[in-house]
Amino acid sequence: MDFNGFYGFLGCPQNTSLCVQIIIILIKIAVVIAVTMLHVAYATYFERKVIGHMQVRLGPMRVGPHGLLQPIADGVKLFFKEDVIPQAGDKWVFQLAPIIAVFATLSALAVIPIFEGFMIANINVGLLYILAMSSLSAYGIIMAGWSSNSKYAFLGGLRSSAQVISYEIALGLSLVGVMLMSGSLNLYEIVKGQQEYWYGMYLIPQFLGYFIFLVAAFAETNRTPFDLPEAESELVAGYFTEYSGMRFALFFLGEYIAMIVMACVAVICFWGGWTAPPILLKWFPFLAVVPGIVWFFIKVYFHIFLFYWVRATVPRYRYDFLMRLGWKVLIPLALLNIVATSIIKYAF
Repeated sequence: MDFNGFYGFLGCPQNTSLCVQIIIILIKIAVVIAVTMLHVAYATYFERKVIGHMQVRLGPMRVGPHGLLQPIADGVKLFFKEDVIPQAGDKWVFQLAPIIAVFATLSALAVIPIFEGFMIANINVGLLYILAMSSLSAYGIIMAGWSSNSKYAFLGGLRSSAQVISYEIALGLSLVGVMLMSGSLNLYEIVKGQQEYWYGMYLIPQFLGYFIFLVAAFAETNRTPFDLPEAESELVAGYFTEYSGMRFALFFLGEYIAMIVMACVAVICFWGGWTAPPILLKWFPFLAVVPGIVWFFIKVYFHIFLFYWVRATVPRYRYDFLMRLGWKVLIPLALLNIVATSIIKYAF
C-alpha cells in the first residue's frame, strides 16, 4: 500500500508523523465510541433484566434468545418513530438540546485511560475536563425544559439546574482528596500513584470521599433516588416530556454514557484503574496474567450494577430533602475529608 499517497490524499505529505498521529487518534475515537455505544445498548437490556429478577420477573424475553436482541428492536423502533416538535416551542433550541446532552458526556470519554497506554488524549487536567463536560451536559437538559413550552418539562429543567449546582460542588470536592494524595489532575498519574501503596487503591484512605462521590454521581446522572428532573409520578417525564423518536433516544443515550463516565472515574480515582491490587496478586499470583483491560471493565461493571441495584431498592427522594442532603451533609463532609487528608499528608 502506498502510504505516502494516502498521506498526500490527507493533504500533508511532507509531515507523515503528524498524519500517523491523526490517524491513530481517529482510530481510537472510533473504537471508544463503538465500544461505548455497544455498552449503552446492552446496559439498558441488563438493567431491565437485573431489576426484573430483583422484582421476581423475567424482564425482556421475546426478541431473540432471552431477549438479547431487545436493544436492537428498541433502537429500530425509535429510529422510525415520528419526530414531533411542539408548535409553540422554540424549534432550534428544542432540536439542539439532546445533541448537546449527548456530545458533552461523550466528550468526557476522551481523557479516560481504559488500560495502560490507551487513551485518546493524555492531558494534565483530565479530571477537571471531565467535571467541565459533566456540567455542560446539564445545559442540554435546561434547554430541553425551556424550549418545549411545557410546564412539566420546564419544571424538570429547573430541577436539573438546581440539582447540578448543588451536587457538582460535592462531586468536585470529593475528588480533591484524590488530587492531594496523587499530586496530579492527570488520570494516568492518579492510577500510577495508587500503586505506591500495598493496597493499590485510594478507596481505603479516601472511603469518605468515595461515598460522597457515589452519592453525588447518582444526582449528577439524574438516577434513582435523585431522578427528580424526570420524576414520572409528578412531572410525567420531566424535561423530555415533549420528545419522541431519536431525540428521545438521545437523552437516554446521554444518561447511560454519563453513568459509564462516572463509573470509569470512580474506578480510576478510587479503585486503582486497570491495575490489580498488589496484595491480591501476592495471595493469588496467577491473577497477574489477567490483562489490565479486564480488571478495568470488571470494576466498571460493578459500579454500573450498583446503579441498577439502587434503582430497584431505594425510593425517590423528596425534592427539599435532595437539596438539604447536598448543601448541609455532602458538602460539609467533603470539606472535612479535604482537611483530614491535608493534615495526614502533611504529618506523614
